[in-house]
Amino acid sequence: MLFQGQTMAFVPARDLDRAEAFYVGRLGLTRVSRDEFALAVNADVPIRITRVAELAPQPFTVLGWQVADIDAVVARLAQAGVEFRRYPGMDQDAAGIWRAPSGARVAWFEDPDGNVLSLSEQP
Repeated sequence: MLFQGQTMAFVPARDLDRAEAFYVGRLGLTRVSRDEFALAVNADVPIRITRVAELAPQPFTVLGWQVADIDAVVARLAQAGVEFRRYPGMDQDAAGIWRAPSGARVAWFEDPDGNVLSLSEQP
C-alpha cells in the first residue's frame, strides 16, 4: 500500500438536521462532530455525511453494514421506524430480507435523501 490511514465513508445529504435525526437518532450511530459542511458519525469506520445542494440518489447500495444477526437488527430498526425496501422479482421474507445464492442474507433501506443502505449477514 502506498500510504497508511483509516478508511472513511462519505454519504451525501441535502439537510444535515434530517440526516442527523436519521443516522444518530434512528440508527444510533455516535455523533463525532458537525459543522456547516458535514456531520461526522462513527460506526466501525468514520462516516462523513456531507451537505450537498443537489442530490440524485443512486439505485444501488452506497453504504452497508455486515451484522451477525440480521433478523434482530432488522427488527430493532423497524421498531425505530426504518422501512425496508422491497424489490420486484426478489424473494424477500416478511421482514424484507433476501437470501442470496451464496447464502448471505441482505436487507435494504433508505436514508432521508434516498441513499440506499444495506445490512448483510454472511453464511
